[in-house]
Amino acid sequence: MSSPAEFYKSLPPITKAYGTICLMTTVASHLGLYRLENIALIHELVFSEFQVWRLLTNFFFLGNFSMNFGIRLLMIARYGVQLEQGPFQRRTADFLWMMIFGAISLLALSIVPILRGAFLGISLVFMLLYIWSREFPNAQVNIYGLVALKAFYLPWAMLALDVIFGSPLVPDLMGIIAGHLYYFLTVLHPLAGGMNIISTPRLVHKLVARARLEYPTNARVPQERTTGVAFTGRSYRLNSSTGRGFSLRRFWSS
Repeated sequence: MSSPAEFYKSLPPITKAYGTICLMTTVASHLGLYRLENIALIHELVFSEFQVWRLLTNFFFLGNFSMNFGIRLLMIARYGVQLEQGPFQRRTADFLWMMIFGAISLLALSIVPILRGAFLGISLVFMLLYIWSREFPNAQVNIYGLVALKAFYLPWAMLALDVIFGSPLVPDLMGIIAGHLYYFLTVLHPLAGGMNIISTPRLVHKLVARARLEYPTNARVPQERTTGVAFTGRSYRLNSSTGRGFSLRRFWSS
């Protein structure tokens, strides 16, 4: 078993960077180094006082230290890592662009009054979960040791648990919308004969190349690409996860 330091070092670059920034943002908030309202997404301040940093910083706060916060970090570590090491293997620029496109989509959705929120990080994490569920639709997931289901249905199962526990549905719904929009435009639409209209910009490729963020790996993930079937998704083997399944525990905030 690898040590925590070795595990952290082995993480792919984009997932590692995002998870680390989220952790440090909560640590800094806990220590009182800044006020949350200074990084929150407040549209009036963005447009009237040109505080544009809020368009970015709001994605880095996943909540105060709690079981909910820990589970969200674990979701990044599981779903983000498996995406970056699987479907996006050797495609770091494409994975970064997926995150950027998701963030832009969530910002656009947040303009709608009923969808407004001060922090969109939870929605971005849920977007990762949704895309993971489409890329690995046949992975077996066990929820609380009680219900076993395919990963394809996991986002909807979590929404159902939100209803049961009285948690807000809007952040998760926004993540599903952003995730499906990306998946439709990059996978489903091209499979149906269309073209990928949101291909990764050259600027993102240059940024990744200049920063040397490409994730080196010798592991090859077997790919079973479906063709001609729009809503089955691309299928990738999850090493032991697909065969054995894994246990998911999620704690809910009110």
